[in-house]
Amino acid sequence: MSGSGSRSREKTCCGRCCTLLVSLGVVVLIYWAIFQPHQIRARVDYAELSNLTVSNSSSAAAAVAVSYHVAVNLSLYNPSKRVNIYYDTLDAELRYRGAVLSPAATATSAASPAEFYQRRKAEQVVSLVFDGKGVAVPGDDVGKQLEREVKAGVKLDLELHVDARVRYVFGSIKIRQKPTVWCALSIAMPSTAGGMGILGSGDWCWVKYR
Repeated sequence: MSGSGSRSREKTCCGRCCTLLVSLGVVVLIYWAIFQPHQIRARVDYAELSNLTVSNSSSAAAAVAVSYHVAVNLSLYNPSKRVNIYYDTLDAELRYRGAVLSPAATATSAASPAEFYQRRKAEQVVSLVFDGKGVAVPGDDVGKQLEREVKAGVKLDLELHVDARVRYVFGSIKIRQKPTVWCALSIAMPSTAGGMGILGSGDWCWVKYR
């Protein structure tokens, strides 16, 4: 009898736990429907390119080595009317035709922290700085195309990839999300050696939630 009673209590506890989880899920869905959080929007406000050099690489696995300094001001906007956002991490990479040109860069300066709180209908500008020193670019069409663009001296088409971890906050409920931001950077090449190329403003970036 005692064994039967124990199993009955276990089933009751499991049933209560399941009911609690389902109820909590329903509450979260109701809050989500009421507050209607929207996906963040992103835009490149400014980008600069300097100290750009491209040379043949000594490695057989790579055709060219590139060095550069790139600084980007990325604007993040919360369009939600009722929901605030916590940005826990921002990990950024600079790429050229899919090839990574830098290790992950984090937000810089006290005015643009890597972790910050964004209120509804608010905008935050994040400064990202990339410094590449002799970065090996694969010796296939990617490396050759990069060399051709630099020699042409017109513009350099780069890609900014940002992986973020955020929390949508409404009341005491927080929901974690992982948006990825992709931005095209078409920066004018420096007109003189040691000069600087500027992208005054860019288009809206593409944002996808994982």
